[in-house]
Amino acid sequence: MVKSYKDLKVWQRSIQLVLSIYRLTANFPTEERYGLTSQLRRAGVSISSNIAEGYGRGTRKDYKQFLSIARGSTQEVQTQLFIANELGYCELLAIKEAESLSEEVSKMLYSLIQKL
Repeated sequence: MVKSYKDLKVWQRSIQLVLSIYRLTANFPTEERYGLTSQLRRAGVSISSNIAEGYGRGTRKDYKQFLSIARGSTQEVQTQLFIANELGYCELLAIKEAESLSEEVSKMLYSLIQKL
């Protein structure tokens, strides 16, 4: 039974994604602090934040809207991970972990949106 957004598997996985992104970006070049590092971190944080905010809104319509925004942020994260990989900013294994998590979260969000 879901008593809080924290009980949602999709929220829990999105938190794992954010932690993965923070670990990954910790080794990005210093000149990217206000560029790709910041963008990637903000996009990652917005996923779990929008899931929580939508849950707290209290209406199905608002909830779906915020879940859709969260899903859009997963696509943003995937794009930024691709760029980071192309620029050689991190290890392939770390990128693959974050990509896998973002794809999983995106699918979970899609499924949840469809059920609502």
